Amino acid sequence: MAITSDSDIFQDFLPTMAAQLGAEGLMEELRKGFRLLMDPTKGVITLESLRRNSAAALGLDGLGDEEFAGMVSEGDLNGDGALDLMEFCVLMVRLSPELMEGSEGAVSQALATTFN
Repeated sequence: MAITSDSDIFQDFLPTMAAQLGAEGLMEELRKGFRLLMDPTKGVITLESLRRNSAAALGLDGLGDEEFAGMVSEGDLNGDGALDLMEFCVLMVRLSPELMEGSEGAVSQALATTFN
């Protein structure tokens, strides 16, 4: 997934990665991304670890605390103020409309096959 400045267009690479790597390969890449952004002592992505690590990993050095806090809160499903690996992976998939559409199609097809 490529995130660029406000003036650039967001380009979603997650569907391409999924097609090329398969499910296991994609999950491994998401785990690598998580490890780049996480606080190594806490094992989760915190506001501070995202702020500290995102400039180098994602090129987001121009964002402020409000934007970083919004990113964490967007994916924080359990309300603890941080992202664990599962929350990070869910967020990445949710932020990929094309991947979500493909997943929806696969689930629909599986259900149709199972119940017809």
